[in-house]
Amino acid sequence: MALVSVDVTPTAGRLPAQVAKFVRAADRRIDAFGANRVKRPLDSFMPSELEGAWRMLDAIGRGNLVRGRAFCEWGCGFAAVAGVAALAGFDACGIEIERDLVAEARRLMADFALPVLIAQGSFVPPDAGALAECDNELTWLADGGPDGHAVLRRDPDAFDLVFAYPWPGDEEVIRRLFDHFAAPEALLLTFHGEEGYRIERKVAQQSRRR
Repeated sequence: MALVSVDVTPTAGRLPAQVAKFVRAADRRIDAFGANRVKRPLDSFMPSELEGAWRMLDAIGRGNLVRGRAFCEWGCGFAAVAGVAALAGFDACGIEIERDLVAEARRLMADFALPVLIAQGSFVPPDAGALAECDNELTWLADGGPDGHAVLRRDPDAFDLVFAYPWPGDEEVIRRLFDHFAAPEALLLTFHGEEGYRIERKVAQQSRRR
């Protein structure tokens, strides 16, 4: 199998009212969480840009680029991207290793009545082996701990769309894990800071579907 780029034009125009409300609330809570943990920060937690995430997810859904609506956020933090995925019509869930972030994520989902299941554990499958190895000494790739997919009772290949915000240096590890464990034709959506969002599809090597 291989990963090929998929070109998607983000949804334009004003955000729907409920999406805008959720984005504002999530951003405020994330900022407050960081301010309250100045002396003991979670250096591995980097929030994504939520308005752009919703615009990409809405465009993916409207463009029928995925076979189904099963979505998982790897290393979800506050699960804010999983939240906007739910608002874009996906059956969303998330996996997060940090217990404090899991608690915040579940509170955020409950306050907005979003049916997003959050698993406390690692998104790295326990049999990943060398696929999860990274030479970057600053990597924050979470392995060990409970198997997040087992907690969800859903295998990695059960998802039509996976989102991750890889730490610099972790990008290829995320791609390797997705290429090995995801279902054929599944999409990988990743955020890269100032570079924005990137979408790739898992296809047979001879295929070049876009």
